[in-house]
Amino acid sequence: MTIYPIWKKTLLTATCLTMVLSGSMIVNHTQTAAAATTQVSSSTSKAKKMTAIVNFAKSLQGKVTYKFGVNNPSRYQFDCSSFTKYVFASQGISLKWGSSSQSKQGVYVSKSNLKAGDLIFFSVSTKGKINHVGIYMGNGKFIHNTTGSKVNGVVISNLSSYTDRYITARRVS
Repeated sequence: MTIYPIWKKTLLTATCLTMVLSGSMIVNHTQTAAAATTQVSSSTSKAKKMTAIVNFAKSLQGKVTYKFGVNNPSRYQFDCSSFTKYVFASQGISLKWGSSSQSKQGVYVSKSNLKAGDLIFFSVSTKGKINHVGIYMGNGKFIHNTTGSKVNGVVISNLSSYTDRYITARRVS
């Protein structure tokens, strides 16, 4: 058995402790970097999914007709909420049918923090009551299935034209 002088034991202990601490700092740094990469990857995949939702909704322009209270994908006949339900389902996101029900899904988003793919809710008949839904596209525009004197189907509108009707928004992804 080798007997080390006290200063050699102290130096050896300090060296071992430094190696252990350095190793745990490397592990912690690696774990932190991996978590950050996962968050970026998750954000990127969410953004891609929301872009796909907006693009799919746009692809239905001219194909879909609005019918109140109807959810008939085989004939491309929807009301506003069955349209959003159908569009989000294309990306594996399940929504309930009904604008009021959809307004309770996901998380609240302020108007100033809207991102493409967020659901936006309006009052188009009874003031203050949610009875219409659309999908925010970005740049102050949204896409929705609606009917009116000049349109029956999927249209892109300016959010600023609906300021007095806007109620809330939700992020469901």
